[in-house]
Amino acid sequence: MARLDPEEIGLHTIRPKPGSRHPRKRLGRGKGSGTGKTAGRGHKGAGARAGAKTKRAYEGGQTPIQMRMRKLRGPHMKKSMPFERFRTHTQPVNVSDLEQRFDTGAEVTPESLRAAGLAKRTHPVKILGRGEISTKLTVRAHAFSASAREKIEKAGGTVEIIEG
Repeated sequence: MARLDPEEIGLHTIRPKPGSRHPRKRLGRGKGSGTGKTAGRGHKGAGARAGAKTKRAYEGGQTPIQMRMRKLRGPHMKKSMPFERFRTHTQPVNVSDLEQRFDTGAEVTPESLRAAGLAKRTHPVKILGRGEISTKLTVRAHAFSASAREKIEKAGGTVEIIEG
C-alpha cells in the first residue's frame, strides 16, 4: 500500500467541491452585464430604495394568517388559536345506515363499520338516532345518543359501550 505524502493532504489543501460555490452577482455594472441600470430592482417604489425588505410572513396585502385565525378570548389572551387541542373527534353513524348494511343478528363493531365503509378513520364511533331500525343487532361503539340506544333496544338488539 502506497503511503500518502504528508505535504499533499492537510487542512491547507481542503477545497469546496467543484460547483458548490458560485461567485456573487455583481449588480449595476453597465448594460452589457445584464444587470445594469436598475440592478434587478425594477423601477422606483419601496422595493427600489435602500433598506427595502418585506415583513416576515407578509402575504402581499392579503389578511395574514395570524389575523385570520380564531383568537383566545379574555383580558390577557389576545393570541391566535390555530389548533383545538382538547377537541374529541367522533365519527357519527346513523341507525338507518346500520339497518341497510347489516343483517339480523350481526355484531356491529368499529372494525365491522370500517369494513362496511361507514367509519373511515380510527376516531371513536358514535351511533346516532336518525332513521328507523327493525333488525336485531348487537352494537358495540364508543358512544350512543339516547334516541339511538332506544331504537336499537326497541328492535330487540343490545347496546354495549366500548371504553377508550
